[in-house]
Amino acid sequence: MLELIRQPWPWYVAGALIGLTVPALLLLGNKHFGISSSLRHICAACLPANIPFFKYNWRREMWNLFFVGGVLLGGLVATQLLSNPDPIQVSAQTVKDLEALNVVVDNELMPASIFSFENLFSLKGLVFFVLGGFLVGFGTRYAGGCTSGHSIMGLSTLQWPSLVATCCFMVGGFAMVHLIFPWLMKLF
Repeated sequence: MLELIRQPWPWYVAGALIGLTVPALLLLGNKHFGISSSLRHICAACLPANIPFFKYNWRREMWNLFFVGGVLLGGLVATQLLSNPDPIQVSAQTVKDLEALNVVVDNELMPASIFSFENLFSLKGLVFFVLGGFLVGFGTRYAGGCTSGHSIMGLSTLQWPSLVATCCFMVGGFAMVHLIFPWLMKLF
């Protein structure tokens, strides 16, 4: 059984399990799935400021904080106890495309030429981590939710704003990968 958990699961199994969270949450009390809202709940619980955005009954959403805690704990358990010792398989075409952008891929999921501790305190780190993190946070707030909330929950419940947001997420992702990221990699 443990060996089954350590292996990568096919997309149709993992996708179906993720998709089943939507009806499960709706059946278990009309709960809405989303990760970014948990930061709002944490701020509302920890910062007793007189800010209208944080003045609501955050205790009703306590389940969301436990869910996010479970995601973090599950990630820790998976990396420490259930990690697959085999090298990560990256297609030859992907390696070739990344090397054309000066991104070195050495059988790691995260290329060390971008995601490294040395880059954290450099101009490259400022752009990729700080500015990129700010843009993700701003976009999440501006869109009224994150990709999991809109693309998984919102589309499942046929919400028009979620369809618009998901289309914008996709267009933004394609533009970043094909237009902005190559330019940034040549700049650094």
